[in-house]
Order: sequence, then structure tokens, then C-alpha cells
Amino acid sequence: MDDLDLSGYVLVAAEEFDADRLDTDRWWPHYLPHWSSRATTAARYEVGGGRLRLRVEAGTEPWAPEWDGDVRVSHLQTGQVSGPVGSGRGQHRFRDGLVVREEQPEHRGWLVRDGVLEVRMTAVRHPAALVAFWPVGVEDRPEDSGEICVAEVFGSEMDDTGGLVGVGVKAQHDPRLRDDFVKVRVDGDLTAPHDYAVQWDDDELRFHVDGRLVHTVRQRIGYPVQLMLDVYELPVAGTPRDTAALPFVADVHHVRHWRRRDRL
Repeated sequence: MDDLDLSGYVLVAAEEFDADRLDTDRWWPHYLPHWSSRATTAARYEVGGGRLRLRVEAGTEPWAPEWDGDVRVSHLQTGQVSGPVGSGRGQHRFRDGLVVREEQPEHRGWLVRDGVLEVRMTAVRHPAALVAFWPVGVEDRPEDSGEICVAEVFGSEMDDTGGLVGVGVKAQHDPRLRDDFVKVRVDGDLTAPHDYAVQWDDDELRFHVDGRLVHTVRQRIGYPVQLMLDVYELPVAGTPRDTAALPFVADVHHVRHWRRRDRL
């Protein structure tokens, strides 16, 4: 069946962003702060009225220039595990040679290990923009680090009639996985809200956009993941920073999690 079918599933958790403050029992408003600091990685956001607005502004500084150059980001995640200062133990080791610069308290908020995950969000049309929803392994063990890319949308890959949406699995440091990631064409205005979902079973992950199946990955991820919501400003080679186009704003209207009734 090509359409997302939720029969047999029960909604077990939902973030509708209808409170006037962020639920910090669930969300940690910093981007991988162990590789940098909480101060440098603090999210810029507004919440309430059924919407989260993540913002990268002209005054947003690079989150970790030592490791990631001029990349700027506003981000929420639902878990945080890392080692002591000077160690290489930390979530989402996105390049070699990373060293923990600020030890972080452990945070276990909204962790998921199966079922259907869905986000409704908008993208940003600009060559420097990236909006993403990436559940990644909590990394209680270093190998439990795989990434489920429910959606990543580069502003450089959008046009007047639609754009490319990246979906799939990235192995990261999990030797049991292999990269199985594709970019699918989605018609329509991607700066308007769209629904992006993964249906995650024992040995298969099925990716949907607006309820339509777009990709299937036949692999097993058998450990919990934390949720990661992002809007980035990426450097564009040979081009000065376009501060006149800022802020980049990504709206997230909800994040929802269903589980199969027989697993409750």
C-alpha cells in the first residue's frame, strides 16, 4: 500500500506547540553542545499557538567554528548524552577528530524506538538554507548512532513548482547499517507546511511525504533515537553571507508518534 495507513496504530505522544513555553522535559534547546557550549548552541525560537518557529538571525554566531566553520543553526533535540571534556564520546560525530569541549548533563526526554513518526513543517527557499527532521541514535553505545532522515530540504534544491526532499537511513557510525538515502521530487510550495513521516517496523522503514510512500529502506534499527529539528544557514562557496535575507524561519506545526496497538 502506497498511502500511510495508521489503522492498528495508537497515538502515544504528540507535540502540538500550543503552550506558551517549550516543554523542556521533552526538548533540549541546544545543538550538540558537547562539541561547543550551551551558550554558543542555544536555539533561537518562538513557541505557542500551535507552532514552533526556529530562527537563524543576522546575529546568530557559528555554532562550532572549530569543527564546522561558518555553519549557523537553530535546533531542538530530545536527548543529550556525552562524555567528559577532552574525550571523543558524544552524539552525532559528524566528522573525525571531534573532542568534547563542554561536558553536558544527561537529558533523556522524548525517545522513540519504533512506530510512526510525523512532522509537519515548512522549508526555507534560499541557497544557504537547510531545514531537517533527523531522529538519530541516542548512542548509549557508540555504534547505536544510525540516523533516520525523515526529511531534509535544502533551499538550493527548491524552485517555483516544488523541490527535492532527502529521506532514508544514514549509517553514521553503526557498522550494521549501510547508507540508503535518496532525494525525491515533491511538487508544491515547500515553504508551506507539508507532512513528512517514517513508518518504522522491525526490519523496514517506509518514508512518506503528505501520506504518500516515497522510499522504503529494508534495514533494522533496534535502538532508541532522539528527535532533532533544525534550520541551518550554510556558507555558500564564493558568496558573502546574505544577511539581508535573514532571518531564516522554519515553522514546525506538530511532531507526532504512533505505536502499533500490539506493542503498547
